[in-house]
Amino acid sequence: MEMNPLDIIKKYYPPETISREIVLRHGRAVAGKALAVAQKIPHLKPDLIFIKEAAMLHDVGILYTNTPGIGCTGKYPYICHGYLGRELLEKKGFPEHARVCERHVGVGITAEEIKKYNLPIPERDMVPVTIEEQIVCYADKFFSKDNECLEKEKTIEEVVHYLSEYGKDKVMTFKKWMRLFGDT
Repeated sequence: MEMNPLDIIKKYYPPETISREIVLRHGRAVAGKALAVAQKIPHLKPDLIFIKEAAMLHDVGILYTNTPGIGCTGKYPYICHGYLGRELLEKKGFPEHARVCERHVGVGITAEEIKKYNLPIPERDMVPVTIEEQIVCYADKFFSKDNECLEKEKTIEEVVHYLSEYGKDKVMTFKKWMRLFGDT
């Protein structure tokens, strides 16, 4: 089945809505960063076409969340957008892209963390596994969905500061990716 991220976004996000604009602009920013990262590591043979598609769709599940600041009026908390995006893309026949949706939140969330913090998401590991999943997750950390600065790339220091609120292990994962992707 042919994959066209724009067709999927257009189907689920009405034209001229804040949520569509944010999904498109944020997706493009993340895709650009992800492709730049992937091109630094040709020896790991990342799939560039898949990375571009997955980066465009990694946040497709936000439409189901109750996040009025980004134009979303669904019923779920924002943290649910990853697994909800996975469900949407699995139904469309794109299981690999679906896993990127689920696994990009934070630097990944373990089943243990979901249970420990009583998070309102399925209790399973949602951690990036493939190099492509890791690249999209990493690139996503550099961009906000704040409409005022969608394309403004955060500094490494800003990303580390944000992740430090969730624990040293999250920062360690990010720094491991920095080394792997040559961003040290």
